Amino acid sequence: MQVIILSGGLGTRLRPYTYNVPKSMILIKGKPFLEYQIDLLKKNGLKNILICGGFLSEQIRDYFNDGDKWGVNISYSFEKNLLGTGGALKNAKSYLEDNFLLLNGDTFLDINYQDAINNFWEVKKTAMMVVYKNSPKIMSNNVEINKKKEVINYNKRKECEANCVDAGVQIFRKKMIDLISSDRKVSLEEEIFPVLIQKEELSAYPTAQTFYDIGTFERLEKIKRIL
Repeated sequence: MQVIILSGGLGTRLRPYTYNVPKSMILIKGKPFLEYQIDLLKKNGLKNILICGGFLSEQIRDYFNDGDKWGVNISYSFEKNLLGTGGALKNAKSYLEDNFLLLNGDTFLDINYQDAINNFWEVKKTAMMVVYKNSPKIMSNNVEINKKKEVINYNKRKECEANCVDAGVQIFRKKMIDLISSDRKVSLEEEIFPVLIQKEELSAYPTAQTFYDIGTFERLEKIKRIL
């Protein structure tokens, strides 16, 4: 399955690091964070990668080129203006295959991705979200799933009845692109997930595996220890 990595954000919470490098290219033990992600994907047999970039993304292309050095195939879709998580996908529409796995460029989740993909085929919905069970609870929940493993609510601002956490990985059928408006900034989390939930087209793949991200200085130091 094709893998899309979203790496277009400004990484403002990691300044001054991100004034001169994209967030996903911050070095951890001498290697860009993105390289750890690519190594993990390859370990799971996922070698067809599209990187959606924006700010300073030429650095990503200059480093990874076509991915041959890492035993993968990497292509690129760059945005001229910030388009958000949904807008970046719309911008890359011509590169997308019929089904694809989506990763946040600042998240590391070491799961069996082939098992998640198999679950996606079995459920047969438009989209699937990998969710962290968060038990024992170590962070605020933002996703509510039901007993049928369907996402029934998503809210990053209010926990409400949420019982899981968005782990930064989704799988989509390309037809979901039709839900995204063209030529403007669109958030998957705020604009597209609610529509999929309303249509009962967003399933959940729960995992007990903790995920890590480099969104803040504190989290960056934590993932340095983990990796």
